[in-house]
Amino acid sequence: MRKAFAYLPVSGKGQVKGDGFPRQPKAIREYAKAHDIRIVKIYREEGVSGTKELENRPAFLEMMQALHGNGVNLILVEKLDRLARDLMIQETIIGDLRKYGFELVSVAEPDLCRDDPTRKLMRQIFGAISEYEKTMIVIKLRGARQRKKARTGRCEGRKPYGHYPGEKSVVGRMRALRKEGLGFDRLAVRLNEEGYRTRKGTAWHGFGVNRILSR
Repeated sequence: MRKAFAYLPVSGKGQVKGDGFPRQPKAIREYAKAHDIRIVKIYREEGVSGTKELENRPAFLEMMQALHGNGVNLILVEKLDRLARDLMIQETIIGDLRKYGFELVSVAEPDLCRDDPTRKLMRQIFGAISEYEKTMIVIKLRGARQRKKARTGRCEGRKPYGHYPGEKSVVGRMRALRKEGLGFDRLAVRLNEEGYRTRKGTAWHGFGVNRILSR
């Protein structure tokens, strides 16, 4: 029986609370059962857009470290547009995985990740369509925010880290550790050791600390 990791990304808070996470593992488990595959771990990427590069995907980076360390070389996702909404990011991820001998299977379209010219063309066509759809959604949401701002005078977005109670003390601790000369990765390790967690309750990573302190 072949071993695999399952990667479950959802891009927005509404999808995190909706059917995104229940639906994806159901489809993946059904495929795994039919193909004699055992899922050894599921990686959930909460609230990360499919247009984000790899360094902004903590669960994906954790999964990559595990792939390099324990002999699993297969990743299952529900659909390629769940993996990436940006065509270049999609092809970069697939190419990077293939470079290290790892295999990616989209259970809704398992043939698309094969490396023959026809499959690659179809994959890129679907990726371009997905990217276009994502762009149109962004344009519509931006227009809605602008209309709301024109109507009410305000339209608040996501609050930066440090806005909510308790977060300012964490930012203060980050700055103190930074003054001690710690690099961002080591700083994140220290935060985790001291029991600090991100807004989502997950472990800190160096790039997240960097982003907060660079604002």
